Amino acid sequence: MINTDDFVKRLETIFEYYGLTASLFADKINVQRSSISHLLSGRNKPSLDFILKVLDSFPEVELLWLLNGKGSFPKGENASEAKIAVISEEKTEQEIDLFSQETPVLETHSEKKSITPKFQTEVKPIHSDSKIERIVVFYSDGTFKNYTP
Repeated sequence: MINTDDFVKRLETIFEYYGLTASLFADKINVQRSSISHLLSGRNKPSLDFILKVLDSFPEVELLWLLNGKGSFPKGENASEAKIAVISEEKTEQEIDLFSQETPVLETHSEKKSITPKFQTEVKPIHSDSKIERIVVFYSDGTFKNYTP
């Protein structure tokens, strides 16, 4: 049986390790934010689906450590590289300044299916007097984000 209080402490360890809030963590593993809130408050116990999503999103988290505290976190020798990869992904998705003078060029890596930003410092606008009014990004799940300068 999983001790819910200890499980919550281990989740909070993961949050701290990656510098994530509960909301960002929920977004990262693709669960509703209320699910995280209910787990953290002790109202609900983690489901198998939740555990699998955590392990899928954070491969350096050991199953036994997450469930009952046995083992270690982070696991393996590449733990610091994994942390850097997750932080880079968060910046890619949330912290790129779309209106800076640098133009992001996104490259995909076939191994991880992650996006890594690279910046070009020279920007050549189509018209020198043209300004960006807004940018709308559409996602495959039907949601979108609207960016205005």
